[in-house]
Amino acid sequence: MKRFFKYIGWLLGGLLLLLSGPILLATSGSLQGAESWQTATRESAGIAPAPETTEEAIVQVYGARAWSWRGYFSVHTWIATKEKGASYYRVHEVTGWRHYVVNSLPGEPDRHWYGAKPELYADIRGKEAEKLIPDIYQAVKSYPYPTEYEAWPGPNSNTFVAWVIREVPGLEVALPSHAIGKDYLGEQFVAEVPGGAGYQISLGGYFGLLAGIREGLELNVLGLSFGVNPLALGIKLPGVGELALRNTNPMPDTTP
Repeated sequence: MKRFFKYIGWLLGGLLLLLSGPILLATSGSLQGAESWQTATRESAGIAPAPETTEEAIVQVYGARAWSWRGYFSVHTWIATKEKGASYYRVHEVTGWRHYVVNSLPGEPDRHWYGAKPELYADIRGKEAEKLIPDIYQAVKSYPYPTEYEAWPGPNSNTFVAWVIREVPGLEVALPSHAIGKDYLGEQFVAEVPGGAGYQISLGGYFGLLAGIREGLELNVLGLSFGVNPLALGIKLPGVGELALRNTNPMPDTTP
């Protein structure tokens, strides 16, 4: 009987550890947003360069906290592209409220996600972006779950972005550890990490292990991830995401 209660104690302790991040976010009130998705802002955050005055091609990867209580656990991610000389961006993402879940349409690249301010994860420009954009279009078209959506463990919006990144040679972007669904591999057991140099194993998105140069090390338990990122000098906590001093993803060179 003592052993039984010991196991129960370990199980409850592990569950509390997994939920510590989301509980902290929920009790702190730091993610309070609009009361209704109908009134939540969807305006631009002013992060992306204006397409009318920017000649070069651009590829950007964004994420923002998911709507309502889901935001305590995860982010929603998407990809934005602008071809060279184009006066508009195309936004590529998955949303779960329609039969065909893939959206690839002109739109604001840095739009708030129903009240949640977007964060720029990666920003690729110029000739490198020009080479990537046709392959991104092809990967979007070949997404294997165009009519399937499951918020947990996937396939969802983060599964889609991770798929596109893996399918496009040269597009090496590490997604945040709290992008639940990025580790969903369908019938696959092993795959390359989105960051390019590294591999991961996953059991349907429920459990997994990831090791990559850009991502560092991640342990996925029921979709929630712990880890460390030596290159970024950071740690990864469930719900909270990565607390790091550096961004390991491609960003524009601002050196004068």
